[in-house]
Amino acid sequence: MGGNDKRKRSESEGGDEQPIEKKREILPSMIKNKEKRSAIHAKLKQQKKLEKRKKAKARDAAEKRALELGEELPAKKIPKTIENTREFDETVCKPDDEELFAGNDADEFSSILKRERTPKILITTCRFHSSRGPDLIKELLSVIPNAHYYKRGTYDLKKIVEFANKKDFTSIIVVHTNRREPDAFVIIGLPTGPTAHFKLSNLVLRKDIKNHGNPTSHEPELVLNNFTTRLGHRIGRSIQSLFPQEPNFPGRRVVTFHNQRDFIFFRHHRYIFEAKETKQTESKGKKTKDAKGESEPQGKVIARLQECGPRFTLKLLSLQHGTFDTKGGEYEWVHKPEMDTSRKWSRRRFFL
Repeated sequence: MGGNDKRKRSESEGGDEQPIEKKREILPSMIKNKEKRSAIHAKLKQQKKLEKRKKAKARDAAEKRALELGEELPAKKIPKTIENTREFDETVCKPDDEELFAGNDADEFSSILKRERTPKILITTCRFHSSRGPDLIKELLSVIPNAHYYKRGTYDLKKIVEFANKKDFTSIIVVHTNRREPDAFVIIGLPTGPTAHFKLSNLVLRKDIKNHGNPTSHEPELVLNNFTTRLGHRIGRSIQSLFPQEPNFPGRRVVTFHNQRDFIFFRHHRYIFEAKETKQTESKGKKTKDAKGESEPQGKVIARLQECGPRFTLKLLSLQHGTFDTKGGEYEWVHKPEMDTSRKWSRRRFFL
């Protein structure tokens, strides 16, 4: 009897209940069949697109309603990026910084940037260079006006600095290579420095750029972008001293050094103006016709860029007072890996 009572009690308590299984979301990565996986991925992508469009319509309707009622518009959400969440840096330059502009008149680059001296650049390599090193130097000679290449040989860099000072060079660029690949730049300002050491990466030569253009002999325009701190301002003036301050605008050449998150991206372009014919239309959408009944073409000038190369990325490793000296040199700034991360263990510190 006891067994039957237990069985009846269990049937009365849980006989009608069935185990409820939680529905698990099926992700495209969980499907092995390629066609089904791509179909589900496309469906999810379409759903996200529709939801995004629905939110945009709701936001536009709310703004329109607020304008009709004379209320304040809803605040726009600003997405968080690494740039707008960077840590505060007291060395960021301000437009009304009188001390900064006073220092510009007395630094090592003032005579060149005031056009009292003409830039004259000596380009050389390390003692053991690769095949791509001379290729890069050949393209640098076409980018930097009044640049001259000298073979390194067995000469010490201090001897090269003495030679360059005697020949009235204003800067020295040393292209360092490792394992047959250029991997570093050293820019030495003459006669008294400073010396900037950069890591070089992501090199793409002109011949490897699709639909590349060939530069002319015109002196290029120089664009320096986003060098905001005192250190970045100093690096920017060092780069600026490599180029003449009188660009030939008819050549339509532009050399750009764009700093983003302490990576300096180098690009070399020609900008081209093209006349594009567009048919003139009326406000109702009907085409206007002349006496012969043909539509009148209207000229429209568009501008486009053609990359000339080379293309590479620089990252500052150190800035040294004076000319190159590995033993007794005094450094203004040296990069260390632990400097990039903050207390939150995420990269929010930038120095240029």
